[in-house]
Amino acid sequence: MAVQKNNSKHLATISLIIMAAGFLLTLPLNPSTWKTVLQGGFEAGLVGGLADWFAVTALFRHPMGLPIPHTALLPKNRTKIIDKIISMLENDWLTMESIRAKINTFQFSEKLFSLINREIQSPAAKVNTVAVIKQLIGKVNVKKFAPFLEKELKSQLQNFQLQSILPVLLDQIKSRKYDEKSLDFVLNEVDEWAKKDSTKYRLGGMAVGMIENIKADGIMQFALRSFSNLINEEKLGNIIQNLILKGIDSFRDPINPNRQNLLYHIQQKLEGLKTDEKLYIELELLKTNIISNWDGEQRIVDFLSQTQQKIISYVENENFYEEFILPLFQDSIKGITNDKEKMEKLEGWLKEHISSFVEKNHSKIGNLVRENLDKLETKTLIHMIETNVGKDLQWIRVNGAVCGFLIGLVLSVIKIIF
Repeated sequence: MAVQKNNSKHLATISLIIMAAGFLLTLPLNPSTWKTVLQGGFEAGLVGGLADWFAVTALFRHPMGLPIPHTALLPKNRTKIIDKIISMLENDWLTMESIRAKINTFQFSEKLFSLINREIQSPAAKVNTVAVIKQLIGKVNVKKFAPFLEKELKSQLQNFQLQSILPVLLDQIKSRKYDEKSLDFVLNEVDEWAKKDSTKYRLGGMAVGMIENIKADGIMQFALRSFSNLINEEKLGNIIQNLILKGIDSFRDPINPNRQNLLYHIQQKLEGLKTDEKLYIELELLKTNIISNWDGEQRIVDFLSQTQQKIISYVENENFYEEFILPLFQDSIKGITNDKEKMEKLEGWLKEHISSFVEKNHSKIGNLVRENLDKLETKTLIHMIETNVGKDLQWIRVNGAVCGFLIGLVLSVIKIIF
């Protein structure tokens, strides 16, 4: 731009020099028609060029530094010019109506979602989103949630009705044959206990003691003493041990009637528990007592802290964003963009708020221009104007010289004729 301005300025100066040189060269020539015509043309071109030079220069500064009235028009009228520029900008070029009309031609929602859909797939979006999620999770104070969770958990447990679960548990015991398994477990434990030598001697000793303590008269007393003399603790314990082991073996037999009767009796008792009100009352009291005395706040804090760390570790996983967050964003965007009614409402909302924002800040456009112009020194502002429009202004000087020359020729010819 500066090069174009300098070229135009040189051309204007050259045109003025040509006019002055032509006028001076015609002065010593002998009087003739051509001399009169050329001298009149060069003289008029020189006058026109000088007049236009004066006019162009007077816009920006005092010609030749002389304080001639009505010169240096731009520096003197800087404030008025800025006011006119701002007024023209606000009232003619960027009116509220024109801005609102332009806003209505845009489809903001489509461009917005297109931009979002493109940006959420960028590495920067991934890094920033994961960082924000981690920070939000880490900021959660789990200790504040613990009392509330403890209270809510106790309330839910207190409201839990045992009548709804105890029958189910009893049915599961029967269907999964836990009653038979329990019986077999007891039989196995008794079998292991009965096979021990210590058990044999203990049972024998208990039996002998019981026999000796039996009070009888006459023949019965004589018989008991005779029996006691014939058998000792070991023999008697061995007999009792064998009886117990045989009894255990018989109860292990699935088709043994005694086993079947025992299991039937157990099952009947279990069925009876379903409607045993006393049992439910006792269980409710036990439940209430356990819940009331349970201090679970610290356990809840520990659980929440561990869960918090696990979530953070999961978020730090390399594929977390692509597998969870990105599909969530894309599905949400797709759900909105495929809903015509939602898109129309969003578009209307965006345009309304953008128009409202522009309307509230419309005056700031002029203020912004004024602030930027006020920051410039007058010399700098004049230089900017000359740089941007100087080419056309210099051509005014060229045109003044050329037009003056042509008009001078015409006037000289007319002068000769008349």
